[in-house]
Amino acid sequence: MCGVVGVVGTVPVNQVIYDALIVLQHRGQDASGICIIENNCFRLHKNNGLVRDVFQSEDMQHLQSGNFGIGHVRYPTAGTSSASEAQPFFVNSPFGITLAHNGNLTNAHQVRKKLFEQNRRHVNTNSDSEVLLNVLAHEIDKVQGIVTSKDVFQSISNVHKIIRGGYAVVAMIIEHGLIAFRDPNGIRPLCLGMRKQSGSFCEYMVASESVALNAVGFDFVRDVAPGEAIYITFQGEIFTQQCADKPRLTPCIFEFVYFARPDSFIDKISVYSARIEMGKKLGQRIKEEYSHLDIDVVIPIPETSCDIALQIAYAINKPYRQGFVKNRYVGRTFIMYGQKQRKESVRRKLNAISSEFKDKNVLLVDDSIVRGTTSKQIVEMAHDSGARQVFMVSAAPEIRFPNVYGINMPNSNDLIAYRRNSNDICKRIGANELIFQRLNDLVDAVGIGNPDIDEFETSVFSGIYVTGDIDQKYLDFLESQYINDT
Repeated sequence: MCGVVGVVGTVPVNQVIYDALIVLQHRGQDASGICIIENNCFRLHKNNGLVRDVFQSEDMQHLQSGNFGIGHVRYPTAGTSSASEAQPFFVNSPFGITLAHNGNLTNAHQVRKKLFEQNRRHVNTNSDSEVLLNVLAHEIDKVQGIVTSKDVFQSISNVHKIIRGGYAVVAMIIEHGLIAFRDPNGIRPLCLGMRKQSGSFCEYMVASESVALNAVGFDFVRDVAPGEAIYITFQGEIFTQQCADKPRLTPCIFEFVYFARPDSFIDKISVYSARIEMGKKLGQRIKEEYSHLDIDVVIPIPETSCDIALQIAYAINKPYRQGFVKNRYVGRTFIMYGQKQRKESVRRKLNAISSEFKDKNVLLVDDSIVRGTTSKQIVEMAHDSGARQVFMVSAAPEIRFPNVYGINMPNSNDLIAYRRNSNDICKRIGANELIFQRLNDLVDAVGIGNPDIDEFETSVFSGIYVTGDIDQKYLDFLESQYINDT
């Protein structure tokens, strides 16, 4: 789950991209990078680390003369956490193309082999994003002469036919323009923004979330449709076309549960409103089915679950309290690379306010329970702070299946709910009661924001993969790659 940005401006865009990446930092903490075009040459800086650490004053000066650029924050799902796999990537032929990608290709292994054996293209890293870049470059290389918008759209149409998975892409072609496109299922988010300048020229921006547009003064125009491609020339002309044969919008529901910022809109759905509805659904269910629980106080596990917990407290008529103080200088534990790092970060990230727990029956609310490591330690903290009983609520259903579209859940055995029922999970995390959101309630809560969406990508809960090409053989392969990398 990464964040991407692309800008075609009238003035240097390095600061705009930097500021947008800061806003998207929640989508990836492993690495970050910016690539701009200056005098028909790429100027690139990228490395492991947070945006504020990767880009110092001298780095920004190195990028200060380009009016066109793309940026990326990385959360590793394919490949490794090596700095060599930080994005954007670039190739010198044809013309010079640079690319950044959010998502995961499910057939990267086969495509990589074909690139080498049939197209004589060598991929230097284990990143599926570099595979995608080379596929795009190979298709554009078929164009004779100057690349037109028609050529760009034909190339992307061919790319859709070759690759599989979830992906949102920004790319630039030297002397031509910026490209953005989204997978035919719209699994990964992407939106378009515009900022009017003096005269008739407009600046354009694409980004993973609408909040990135708002933060740097661009007006939200619309979401990029599933399978759609957008081509913006460096002269400011914009072209759009549907490039997939059978596009269908099935966005990832986990964006609304955890990943996206609450002030974003994705596919016309307010993330904040979706979380409010999740809380309403849970509150009503607890009121009807768990009235026997002697709850004294409702406490969220910050920050994603705060709005959800507030609605639960309102529904069951119990006090809402902030029982944990979050250290904002520790990253999001779920997207940290490696179980050991996640485990060590929990107690550095949260500290309990003991007065809110002492001699109380506490209802803890979290957005989801994935591996269970964080939940177990938080329940322990609540007990250590004097809680009599600790009840846990998850705004998401049990996560039982691997994710293959860009969330780092490749191994079923890492998931605490895999082959376990809620009672087993409850015992493992040390809670006195455990309540999961029902999948149909979650879908209803998110879907109310856009009735035109008739299906969400919910594979981690249901085991149903919307692309229709995922079988047990592939999941076994994915797990074997995960074991080899750890």
